Formats: sequence, C-alpha cells, structure tokens
Amino acid sequence: MFGKDEILETVEENAAEIVGVSRSIWEYAELSLKEHRSAALYIEKLKEHGFDVETGLAGIDTAFCGRYVSGSGRPVIGILAEFDALSGLSQRACSTEREELVKGGSGHGCGHNMLGAASYGAALAVKKFLEETGKDGTVVFYGCPGEEGGAAKAFMAREHMWEQLDAAITWHPGDTNEVSTGTCNSCTQVLYKFKGVAAHAAGDPENGRSALDAVELMNIGVNYLREHMKSDCRVHYAMVDGGGLSPNVVQPHASVLYMVRAVKVKDTLELQDRVDKCAEGAALMTGTSFERIFVDGTANTVPNTTLEELVYDNMSSIPLPEYTEEELAYAAELDATCPKTDELPGHGAKFSKEIKKQVKELSQNGSKFLNDFIMPFYSGNEFEPGSTDVGDVSWQTPTVQFNTVCFTAHSPGHSWQNVSSGASPIGDKGTVYAAKILACTVADLFSDPEIIKKAAEEFKERLDGESYICPIPADAPPYIIEE
Repeated sequence: MFGKDEILETVEENAAEIVGVSRSIWEYAELSLKEHRSAALYIEKLKEHGFDVETGLAGIDTAFCGRYVSGSGRPVIGILAEFDALSGLSQRACSTEREELVKGGSGHGCGHNMLGAASYGAALAVKKFLEETGKDGTVVFYGCPGEEGGAAKAFMAREHMWEQLDAAITWHPGDTNEVSTGTCNSCTQVLYKFKGVAAHAAGDPENGRSALDAVELMNIGVNYLREHMKSDCRVHYAMVDGGGLSPNVVQPHASVLYMVRAVKVKDTLELQDRVDKCAEGAALMTGTSFERIFVDGTANTVPNTTLEELVYDNMSSIPLPEYTEEELAYAAELDATCPKTDELPGHGAKFSKEIKKQVKELSQNGSKFLNDFIMPFYSGNEFEPGSTDVGDVSWQTPTVQFNTVCFTAHSPGHSWQNVSSGASPIGDKGTVYAAKILACTVADLFSDPEIIKKAAEEFKERLDGESYICPIPADAPPYIIEE
C-alpha cells in the first residue's frame, strides 16, 4: 500500500534535489518572462523523471508544463509553479544585514525560487503515487512565469487552459503556516510612452513639444480622478523614463507605467478606460502623441472552502519543521532588522475574535520572531489588497492556495530579508514542508472523487452564473517590461 507515509518518504528522499532546484533558481534570479535558465532547469528535470513536457504555452517562451497520465487520465489536477525574481533586490544568502551580491541586481524577494521547487517536488511524489497505486488521473506541473509583471496564468486563462483541470493547487512562501482564503484585487498594467519634439528649452521653446509635460499632466489628471473612483479602486504609477538628464532640453520622450486595481475585473477595465482618457487629454494639451502598451492583467481570486479544508487537514497531520539553535539565532537576528507592527500574524485574526485570541497566544501576542506553528483554520470571502494571477486560474477551476513559513515573522514583502531567508535552512525546510502538503492533498483528490465533486459544486455556486472576464485583451501579446 502506497499511502501518505510513503508520499512523505518520497518527498524526503527527494529533499536534496528539491532544495538544490530552489537554490539554483535563487542564484539565477531572473526577471518576469526572462526566466530562461530557470525554465530550462525545470524542463530538463521533468523530462528526466518521465513527464511529457510542452513548452511555449500561451505564446510565452518561458511557460511550460510537465504531464504524467495514469489509466483513464481523469481527474486532472494542476500544481502551479512560479520562478521569477524582482529587480533591485540582490542580496547575500543567510546574511542579517543588507549585502548586495550584484550591485543593482535582482533577487527572489517574493520567494518564487522556493515556490516552484516545492511544486516540483510534489509533482515527483504524486507521479510515484499514481505509479504505485495504479489510480486513474493526470498530474500536471505548470511552469508559470512572470507573476511579478507578466501574468502568465492570465494569458493561459485567455486560452481557456485551466478549464481542462478538475482542480488546481499552489502555495506561496510566507511568514505563517496557513491556508489562504478570501479574495483580492484584480488589476491591469499599462505603459504609456509619450513622444514629443526636442528643442532648446531657452532659445527655441516654442518649437518643443514636451513628452515629460504630457506624463506630468496625465498624472495630475489621474490624481484628480481619484475623487471620482469607487472606494475599492486603487491606481498606482511609476515614471520609467523621464526623457533625459538635461533640463535645458525639451524632453522628446517620456514614459509612465500605470497599475489600475479594483476587486472585479469589470470595474478595473472601466477605470482603466478613464485612465486612458487622461493620457489622451495630456497628449492633446501638449501636442504630443503616445503609444499605449498593455503589459498584464489579473482577476480577483475565488476561494473554495472544500479544498481549503482538505489542505488544512494535511497541513495539520504533517510534522512541522524543526529548527536548530543556530537557525533560530539567525531568524531572531534577521527579524530584528524588520519593521514591527501591532498587527497579529495571519488572515483569520483580522476577521474572527476567537481566532484572534488563539493567534495572540500562539504568537505570544505577535512578539515571536518565527511563527513556528499552524494558524487556526479560517475560511471566508473577505478582501485582502494585492493582486495575483492565481485569481484567473480560480475563475476556471476550483483552486486552493496556502503558505508555509519560509521568512521570519515580521519580514516585509519583496524585501532583502526575504531574499536572505530564501536560500537559508529556514527557507529550505519551509519548501520541503510545502511539497509534502501539496503532494498529500493531490493524492487525496485522486483517492476520493467525492472531494472533487463537492469542490466543483461549491465552485459553481460561488460563481453564481457569473462568467470569467479575462483582463488580457484578445490581441495583446506578452510584454517584457524594459529595465
């Protein structure tokens, strides 16, 4: 009999390979849609382990999947992986102070090196489970690039890719061991590249047409628009090209990158249209022109309590990582560099008085430097800010997410502290723990068709007849943001 104990043993047997993959991806630290070495590593290893690999998914060079089919091939379960890094976060591993490895270089400040590695380790264990038990089913490892500004999963959703699945599961490195729930923002990202006419700013200003003026006027227009947006909407922007370094030249080019958010895609797209109008107005006022480039977009998440309960059951039954005195000392010193807040860790403490009480005790009123415990189970529809292209998956198939502790208790998101921890024994142990949870949960889905049936019924009920609106225009190609 090949059951949960054997699955856990398989993950442990592969732990060195899982950690090795995580460390390699950490070193590559490739940005969104540029993860060529990372993708090549996964593709090579999936082929070595007998997966059928398909590349170039949704027209994206670094998007791929590895598939293993047993028997009839149903049900089909997807395990999602990410592997892109963030710019400006190069950092020495296991260091408790800011130390760049490469000046101005990239780093895994969101822990996607670990995210993909655990998913890979789970796929290996699930494949062996299907081989040993002879159960029907298909496990698919999805290499999903560009979560940080590429939204590959949304491009894949545009191709109806997730509709072939009976369920999808993923995880994310975090500062808690916790099942994810609720919903988040949808979003779009659009780049506006204004073009004007250069001229001597003192001697010939009347013949200049300033692209920088256009960008600034667009920003002013959007800032006045904020008064007339729905309360759940957000707009952010970043100047990516100021037009040059000389103030005595009328800037002939300038660019600004906008991110527009609302809970529902419909509202995001409506607000995006109004932001576009601000760009048009700015161009008219300055006598310039502009190119509008769609970068990416994501939908809000649709939770699934049935799958969340299943993940929690497995998380609770698998032994938590144990840490050495040296590892705990590192965690304490690293956490001391992080900003502290009065907010308790986890999602449930924000919305449940009973869970808040439990978390206060477990976290020593939020004072612990490492949340080495499992958060109480909480499932709900509450909103959390931020956006993820996992949302697009969750509109096409029942989807579940969870976190495991890979960072210290107060480590900020997208931080050098995360990069340091992401190639440390604490990160390694959280990664292997996540692989075990993923593998055992997927095995349950193959073993008990009633769970899939119940998850599908809940999925249909939550959508309540509402159709998925893809935030990616039909003609928009994947776009790599220039550094």
